[in-house]
Amino acid sequence: MQEILNAVSLGFIYMLFALGMSLTWGTLGILNFAHGSIFMFSAFMNYALLQSLPLSLPVLLLVSVFSGAILSVLAYLLVFRPILRRARDKDTAERQILIAGIGLASIPLAVAQVFTQSNPFGFANSTFAVESFTVLGLRVSNIQLIIIGTGVVLGLAVVLWVRYARNGLALRSIGVDSEVAALMGVNEARLGIAATAVSGALAGISGTLLTFSFGAITADSGGTLLLKAFAIIVLGGVGSMAGTIIGAFFLAAAETIVVTFSSGTWVDAVAFGLLFLVLLLRPQGILGRKEVRRT
Repeated sequence: MQEILNAVSLGFIYMLFALGMSLTWGTLGILNFAHGSIFMFSAFMNYALLQSLPLSLPVLLLVSVFSGAILSVLAYLLVFRPILRRARDKDTAERQILIAGIGLASIPLAVAQVFTQSNPFGFANSTFAVESFTVLGLRVSNIQLIIIGTGVVLGLAVVLWVRYARNGLALRSIGVDSEVAALMGVNEARLGIAATAVSGALAGISGTLLTFSFGAITADSGGTLLLKAFAIIVLGGVGSMAGTIIGAFFLAAAETIVVTFSSGTWVDAVAFGLLFLVLLLRPQGILGRKEVRRT
């Protein structure tokens, strides 16, 4: 049971991070490879502020939300949207966005590496202290409960927004056919800003929660999580929010099993093993369609 609790907690972290990445990829066609750096840099911003101010957990979460959202929106307005407008076709735009995302990711990574000297950083100066207690024989920490509660609320909010809200449906229409959506009066620029802001905010929240959960992260942590999120999205089906949620918990459970019954050396290989297996047996993912459409 302890392993199940650990897998659920880790799964919610993966879910929050991957949902943000899936949101922009499945609707706007933006596979943002800077998403991992946004995740890391939001946590780094909190680390930098804590050097002079003893901040509480709610304040740290707000800082990570705003820093993640601002970074993501800036990347969209200054880089990704100009590429989408000027590229001669969708395939060209996707290649250019992929390369641009890799380049953007190096900027916050370099800043964090310089200030931390590539050492792990955490939130030791925060007024929030991670504490553990025993319930029915299970060792539970307060940060695990916060992660689970936050994950449930935000996961449901994103899924309901995309499926039922007017703006969410308009955003999905862009993924189906952006030209037809524009003719119907859908403002792609405004919805793009909203989607990337939500995406960045989710990355920021997951960065802060993971840092508290693990005690510390490094400047390179975002890159590792980015590759896992890519595997999660492909596993669940590109464009499927529900599939992304299932993929996140599937990967977390697989990694927990590996750690429990082995030395943990093969944990990072699990994501790629699952990715290769899905591509071979079901390329469209668990909840994807044979012809993948960004909806």
